[in-house]
Order: sequence, then C-alpha cells, then structure tokens
Amino acid sequence: MTEPHYDITGHGPVLLLMPGGAGHPMGLGPVTDALSAHFTVVTYDPLGLAHGRLGEPVEDQRVQDWSDGARRVLDATLLEGESAYVFGTSAGAIAALDLLARHAERLRHVVAHEPPCVGVLPDGARQRAAFREVPEVYRAKGLAAAGALMTAVLEERAAGELPAGQPLSREEELVNPMALSLAHVIGPFTSYVPEAGPSRVRLTVAAGTDSRGHLLYRTAEFLAKTQQADFVEFPGGHLGVLQHPVAYADLLTRTFLGTDPRS
Repeated sequence: MTEPHYDITGHGPVLLLMPGGAGHPMGLGPVTDALSAHFTVVTYDPLGLAHGRLGEPVEDQRVQDWSDGARRVLDATLLEGESAYVFGTSAGAIAALDLLARHAERLRHVVAHEPPCVGVLPDGARQRAAFREVPEVYRAKGLAAAGALMTAVLEERAAGELPAGQPLSREEELVNPMALSLAHVIGPFTSYVPEAGPSRVRLTVAAGTDSRGHLLYRTAEFLAKTQQADFVEFPGGHLGVLQHPVAYADLLTRTFLGTDPRS
C-alpha cells in the first residue's frame, strides 16, 4: 500500500480538504491560503497527481479507496484524541460522505459540496444512466463533446448536437486531470449511494447559489433531508470554491467554527 499524498498549510485545528475531479488540487491555492489563517489545512491528493504521478497509469477509481486514503492522512496528521473538520467538493464530497460513513471516529464536522450521488434521488436510476453516457462520449468523441454532455446533464436539459472531436490517446489522457476524471472517476462515483440516516458527526450539505435549478443543487437538498443534515448555500456554482475562494473560505470557516452561516 502506497503512502497517501497530501500537503499541509497553516496552523490551527485540522481541516482535511478533498478536491473534486480526479483529486488534483489544482486551483485550490487561493482558498487554501484563506483557510490557513484559521486551520491546519491538509490537502489530500488521492492519486498523487500533484506529487509526481501525473502521467502514470490510472485505473477506474473506487470511492472506498479514496476514503481509506483520507483516513490514513488523518492518522498521519492528527494527534491522539483529536478530530478533524472535512471539506469535500464534487467527487471529493462523495469520498467525504464515505469517510463519514466508515471512519467517523476521527471526524468533527463534514461539509459536502454538491456531491454527485444522484442515486439518492427519486429519479436516481435515470440520472445515473445519464452520467454513464458521459465517459462513453468522452471515449468516442473526446473532451469537448463529453464536457458539453455533462453540462447538459447537470442543467437537466437536452444536450443537442455535441461538438465533433477526436478521442485522446492514452498518453494524452494520463497527463490531463479532466480526462482522467471523465474516464475513471465520474462513472463509479456517481453510482455511489451514501448510507441513509443521521450520523453522530455533524454533516452539512452545500450547494452553490448559481446551481439553483440544476441537478446537483436538487441532489444536495434531497441528501440533506434524508441525512437529517444542515443545508447551506455557498457562493458560485459547482466550481464555487475556485470561482470565489475568499468568500467561500469565509463561509466555510463560519460554518465549521459555529457562526450561523446564514447570518
């Protein structure tokens, strides 16, 4: 078993940051810097893509492997008896939910932003089938077509004619985190259904204000209800943590440290 990959910034209580996509923490520098004024931010890189492994072979990913790796990161960074705050977005939010279900003993409060666990919805079978088409289109027509289809799925509208394109070579795919996400993450992660019911660890499910009316906003609201969790709106859309890092970090800090995030 390889050692998990992570970076540490700041001082204070431990906050485990779990990125979306293929887990590459690209673009998270600004929000990490803002959060590090209040937390020891531990940024998890499940595939080691930012730690010298970009370009190495990648297999289809398992949610449980990401959450097991996150548990090992916490074991390496927490002192005995301590617990951590956890923030996950998109695929990272799915892994955070599994971490909560299977390793809650090291957790204090989990915020899951727009986890694409669409199977929880009453129409979950149809939504999961829609997501399964995305990697198929990626393999047949390339990144642009798959991206257009995924946008349509998230906005719950017909995709229309997809842009023409060519599949990436294996070598091109292995150095492209977005391609890795489409090929090896989106299918298994959108098929994940979290355990139902409340946990003894506090859970907050979040969605972006710009995602209102979209699939993952509806998923987040429904998940919060079924998990008896808090629901909070964050700035921006699905990529709000990248779009509005300072405002996002401020609200996340207030959510974790007890100030009413709605005030």
